[in-house]
Amino acid sequence: MVYYNFGKKFYIGFGQGKLPGNRQRIISSGQLQFVDRSMVNASFNIDRDFGLMFYFSDALAGVDFNLKGAITSGEGRNTLKSDNGLAYTGRVELMPFGQFLNDGDFSEGDLEREPTPKLSLAAGYSYNHKAIRNAGQRGTYMAEPRNIRTLHSDLLFKYMGWAWYAELIERQVNDPFVLSADQRPLHIHSGTGINTQLSYYFIHAWEIAGRYSWLKPSEKLSALEPLRREFTLGVSKYISKHKVKMQGNFTYGTHDLAAGSDKKFIHAQFQVELGI
Repeated sequence: MVYYNFGKKFYIGFGQGKLPGNRQRIISSGQLQFVDRSMVNASFNIDRDFGLMFYFSDALAGVDFNLKGAITSGEGRNTLKSDNGLAYTGRVELMPFGQFLNDGDFSEGDLEREPTPKLSLAAGYSYNHKAIRNAGQRGTYMAEPRNIRTLHSDLLFKYMGWAWYAELIERQVNDPFVLSADQRPLHIHSGTGINTQLSYYFIHAWEIAGRYSWLKPSEKLSALEPLRREFTLGVSKYISKHKVKMQGNFTYGTHDLAAGSDKKFIHAQFQVELGI
């Protein structure tokens, strides 16, 4: 990605990079308070793409805001071919109580222990015209294109070690049933997802966090995709903020199919991160 700064408030980028989609996808993997991002993000994020990206920051009536946009190929990362459809993405972020310390609006957990309340409210929309992959910028190549719409909104609140994050993502497509490039039956995973996380960061650099994720398929896919729920408890020990840390997660999940075949599962994860 090559950037050009017109000034302190406005710059553009040309190349391949993260689209201004949901906040959890924009946050670096090295800044997460759980071992991995949520299942909602895994299903509906718009990931990376190639094209032009625009960024503008300012304040109005005492409210800081960021405007972000992109016009990209729509085919995702490392793609060697493209069609005549493009992807259009926009995102607005409002911070009514001012800027977060050390870019904390894109870092999970309140490791800075914000001395005053901080809040970021955001919403965005992505329209992938003639998408040729069944997850927009990701997924399996399709025999014929589809127009995929992704709406997202999120909020982040931090104060004195407490951090609350919540996001809503909805993916829409008129006809989710397609064939793959090699003529196998395929569908576009559309529906609605909610993810919320609450955490507290102690003075001695320990953190406890809870996460609830809910993913409901669109009505047309209810016979094929389950209603999914996950409850996750996380404990982290930060040795050098997010750069060096130990994290453990325990998750309980359910998959409920319309046909009545339910599935329950648990899994545990542990990692040590050594960043640069």
